[in-house]
Amino acid sequence: MNKSSLLIFIFSILNMHLYHGQSITEQAPPDFIKTITFSIPGSLNELPVIELGQPLILEFDDLNGNEADYYYTIEHFNFDWTPSVLAKAEYMSGLDNQRIFEYYNSFNAYQMYSHYKLKIPNNQLKGLLKTGNYLLSIYNDMDELVFSRKFIIYKDEAAVGVQVKRSRDMSHINTKHNIEITINPRNTLTNPAETVKTKLIQNNNLKTAINNLKPQYILGKTLSYRYNEESSFWAGNEYFFFDTKDVRAANNSIQFIDLDDIYQSYLFANVKRSNLPYTYNPDINGTFKVNALNTSNTSIEADYTNVHFSLETEPLKNQNVFVYGNFNNFELNESNLMTYDPNKKRYQCNLKFKQGFYNYKYVTLDNNGNLNEGAISGNHWQTENNYKVIVYYRPLGGRYDLVIGYGGANSSFITN
Repeated sequence: MNKSSLLIFIFSILNMHLYHGQSITEQAPPDFIKTITFSIPGSLNELPVIELGQPLILEFDDLNGNEADYYYTIEHFNFDWTPSVLAKAEYMSGLDNQRIFEYYNSFNAYQMYSHYKLKIPNNQLKGLLKTGNYLLSIYNDMDELVFSRKFIIYKDEAAVGVQVKRSRDMSHINTKHNIEITINPRNTLTNPAETVKTKLIQNNNLKTAINNLKPQYILGKTLSYRYNEESSFWAGNEYFFFDTKDVRAANNSIQFIDLDDIYQSYLFANVKRSNLPYTYNPDINGTFKVNALNTSNTSIEADYTNVHFSLETEPLKNQNVFVYGNFNNFELNESNLMTYDPNKKRYQCNLKFKQGFYNYKYVTLDNNGNLNEGAISGNHWQTENNYKVIVYYRPLGGRYDLVIGYGGANSSFITN
């Protein structure tokens, strides 16, 4: 096993899917499962944070195209993603562990695939009854876990004010965003310094979330969080993007197109930006949207293309370079690991994407398993990011963590 494979193996072990009193992580899909979209109807593909009673839709493609049978389960978790003590009958109306009945085969595409769609609620699962953290898992007909996705359900029982500010630490004033929070619950909370927990999320990436900050000030029912370093995120830079809605034509992100067994889209080479000034480049904060020209149903008519990435830079010592985004749920694995070509003096890799508009960025992972999102792209306070704040509450004697509030802010409205 080479050093890169060993590093990824260690990183995976640290994030294994464990149930026995330990935090659970999402299972990455195999290579033949692509374009997983999981969101509320009408929104972009992002981390689902939904109000109790709202519907959810999961869609994905199986590139084997053999109409395989898939089943789903839903489990309830505590704030720290350890299993809750609730029985399924307590948080679920109806039954899970049911087959996904809605699926269609691709039409008029070089890449054959079957498209699956799961709506919640549905005829078997009438609804979810409790707020909290949830995990949706997809299994094959051999009862093997294929992939899983997290989502969060809240009830609007507290007003959550969120402000994005520049860091008060002068050494990071140009590179970090600081999040300040005010929570106004509608009902009095018992001992909120111990019973209230928060989760701060940047650009829908749960893997880099800041967890369990305690309120610094409590005035009446109002909880205030005015931390500096503890509630700060590296600001990052705007995401790169590419658009493959027309697989037969180049554009301002695609240098040229080739056709092999499927279309090959070669992106213009990117450069390392960590030492360059900030340049405004509108993005959709790491997410993506499936789109294809001259199709009436992109779910089954959009084709797949191999997208070729290249990053021009010197080789980075003791660092592995990955390309990631919401398109692969911000995972780091062999599929999106880049390799260095000393002749071309660039990192390269290629990944298969359904037609559409995608954001992506380059990140590094060092030999100690430390992720650095700014090593390639840099960090600039001007960067536009979305922030979500989730508020949890477990009353004295409570059996599970309620989610009582949800708020958000965008750094476009940053203040000093």
